[in-house]
Amino acid sequence: MILKDSKKVTILVVMLVVMLLSIFVFSRVTTTPEFHAKTIEALDDKKATVLKLTAASAAAATAIAAIPGDATTPIANKLADLASYFVVILTMIFLEKYLVTLIGYATFTVIIPIACILFAIGLCMDKIVLKWLAAKMAVFGLVIFFVIPVSMKVSNIIDDTYDSSVATTVQSAQDTADEINGTTDSDGNVIDRLISKIEGGITGLITKGEELLNHFIESIAVMLVTSCVIPILVLLFAVWLVKILFGIEIKVPVDLPKKITKHKAAKSN
Repeated sequence: MILKDSKKVTILVVMLVVMLLSIFVFSRVTTTPEFHAKTIEALDDKKATVLKLTAASAAAATAIAAIPGDATTPIANKLADLASYFVVILTMIFLEKYLVTLIGYATFTVIIPIACILFAIGLCMDKIVLKWLAAKMAVFGLVIFFVIPVSMKVSNIIDDTYDSSVATTVQSAQDTADEINGTTDSDGNVIDRLISKIEGGITGLITKGEELLNHFIESIAVMLVTSCVIPILVLLFAVWLVKILFGIEIKVPVDLPKKITKHKAAKSN
């Protein structure tokens, strides 16, 4: 009995130490920008890429819209509409950037300490449910803490593959805009007689505009996957993994109490 009580006291002391370390040490360390320097740097690189693509698409849309006639108007409108997608991607990047430090604070200042308190109460009251809940809370806190860094690692692999494609898209947009702007007058209107100087004329510009639009759509698709889809998939995978770890059911035979009673009665006889 004394040994059992001393074991409980030891576990309670460990829980207290873990809670204090979580609040006063891990919480402070994990909320500093230096701790998340690589993740923040990767997010800043993504932000810079999105801003470049936004500026390039706006410049290309403005230049193409200035061409006389309605042949290139649909392409210019589509390029202008891409701005809304870039805003969504940029919003997700900023959200991840702020969450990466806020989640650390929530995990080690709130979730882990509460888990320690629940475990201590469950230990004192001998409630397995509270202990189980405490373990789930602690693991869940650690899971959400690692979601963004892990998703950034996966995203960087995809981004490295498409870096040259994004750079090509930006360069193509700038080249197209420069080519069209070279045929404008002082008021910024494209002069009909100078269109022939552009290789392929209007038909060539339409083809270039369509190719450029396809490149932008491809870049947006990649960035939506890396900035929006992958973090969600990583979180879902982590939640599924936690569910697998804590969702194991131990099936107990229905007649087990009767068997135990009979066994005790047989031993007493």
